[in-house]
Amino acid sequence: MSEAAFIGRGDAVAHRGEVDTAETVRHDGRNRRAAETRRKVIAAAKAMIAETSVAPTVVAVAKRADVSVRSVFQHFGDVESLFVTVMDAVRQDIVVPPPTPSSRPLSQRIASVVQNLAEIFDKIVPLRVAAGQFAGHPAMIERGLSSKRELRAATFEAFAPEFGVLSEQAREELADAIGAALSLDAWIVLRRRDGLSFERATAVWRLTLTALLAHRFVATAAE
Repeated sequence: MSEAAFIGRGDAVAHRGEVDTAETVRHDGRNRRAAETRRKVIAAAKAMIAETSVAPTVVAVAKRADVSVRSVFQHFGDVESLFVTVMDAVRQDIVVPPPTPSSRPLSQRIASVVQNLAEIFDKIVPLRVAAGQFAGHPAMIERGLSSKRELRAATFEAFAPEFGVLSEQAREELADAIGAALSLDAWIVLRRRDGLSFERATAVWRLTLTALLAHRFVATAAE
């Protein structure tokens, strides 16, 4: 006769409850270990990209995070998925300043928009440079387009009084010009290729944005 036959109903229920509790504890422990491994891998990859501006290999990330290569692949599948996850983590870490009020004087709005944009871009330059080899990845393309849409919307909001007096075509052309001149790629050229300091690069952007706005309105007045 089995042991269960000698256990009263109440004792059996209690025993089963203990088994369930133990299983829950083991499950929670596995989840915590998995979450910690994932956190360590992402932190290691972020640190390596910030230091080198190069997408690290899975082997290098595993070594830096002090986990096995197998663990990295278990959590992310491939190096592209790992990079996209790291990119999202970096974006979440960035504190986006509040929108520049359109009621402020134009010169103050130009300075504020440039400063905010430059500070954000300076933090993600290493990530953008490292992302070169993944440029064609669908997730990278989608996030790039999303960022451009957000920046375009912010431009319309910050310079609403100036855009408001333009025709629809003129507004779109000005937004296109500002988007191209104050893009992340343009910032990389100033900071990495030309070697300008942060202060010098922001001065260039303030002058560029001022000139674009002034040119558009002069052209519109002459039409």
